[in-house]
Amino acid sequence: MFPPLSFLIFCLELYAERTASPSPAVHRRFTQSGLLDVLISDYEDLHGMSFEYLMQFFDEYLEGEK
Repeated sequence: MFPPLSFLIFCLELYAERTASPSPAVHRRFTQSGLLDVLISDYEDLHGMSFEYLMQFFDEYLEGEK
């Protein structure tokens, strides 16, 4: 199942706000790291998670890419 666009935008915008980064930069980072693909493939598991969990998941995933 492909996630609703609203979920992807929600994730991008909240992470952009959390990191004080421009949305296009966050989108680029999510795409280049493969995190955007994870959001799509694991939508069923992730969409019910709390804001705090999602932000922690994003931080850990992106930290692992370095």
